[in-house]
Amino acid sequence: MKLVTFEHGGRERWGAVVGAADDGVVDLSARLPAYGSMAGLLAADGLAAARAALAGTAPDLALAEVRLRKPVPRPGRILCIGVNYADRNEEYQDGAERPKWPSLFMRSPGSLVAHGEPLLRPPESVQLDYEGEIVMVIGRAGRRIPRSRASEHVAGLTCMNEGTLRDWLRHGKFNVTQGKNFEASGAVGPWIVTADAFDGWGDLRVSTRVNGELRQDETTARLMFPFEFLIEYLSTFMRLEPGDLIATGTPTGAGAYFKPPRWLVPGDRVEVTVSGVGTLSNPVMDEPA
Repeated sequence: MKLVTFEHGGRERWGAVVGAADDGVVDLSARLPAYGSMAGLLAADGLAAARAALAGTAPDLALAEVRLRKPVPRPGRILCIGVNYADRNEEYQDGAERPKWPSLFMRSPGSLVAHGEPLLRPPESVQLDYEGEIVMVIGRAGRRIPRSRASEHVAGLTCMNEGTLRDWLRHGKFNVTQGKNFEASGAVGPWIVTADAFDGWGDLRVSTRVNGELRQDETTARLMFPFEFLIEYLSTFMRLEPGDLIATGTPTGAGAYFKPPRWLVPGDRVEVTVSGVGTLSNPVMDEPA
């Protein structure tokens, strides 16, 4: 299933994208009102009910008729893994050995927009950069989850552009929070593809294009910390909850590492594609005064 949150007729709804061309939407919020929202569906372990409601159902709306929202509009936590692809560690050119443990930071919901919405370059910096990533959406709560059970806690995958203001990353000695949390600097979507659509996570491809030019292209076979390890590690010190998002890291090729750097500017379009999921696409504009 391709689960989606959308707006139609001035109301936020949720459902599934259907059709060979992904051009139709079934309004599951009308068929399964007891769940209330996408987060409610996940928290109630309602994927089987959603799948049953979709069986033999014709689309209620054309995808072109709706405005896509973030798949989980108000996630409880957005957990981001830094420097997770092997070559990405070497891209820093600081001579450091490969890390023994993942780097971790968090984003606020307001720092991300939906598919199709503009990424905003703030007046405080011109160093807006892109980072294409694969995101796990937690579907079942858990603490101290072993790797062997990790897949049971993942509802599905989506795409993220984990946009970054590079100069603001260096304001603090021990954190990157400032540069990772400017309003509307990144994006997530367009939908969640449920975990049953994937035959494992060991060879998924993530790529990023800016104005059609391929900038990032890598597979999860190159991850230093695979998805299952991340679930085990994170759940050791926190209880993962339905609707939590885990961004799993970006490959080499971000704009900061070109010489000279290639920052995003108004008029650019960034596309992040994840195999088996789809493409997240966003234009860039200056933040309105």
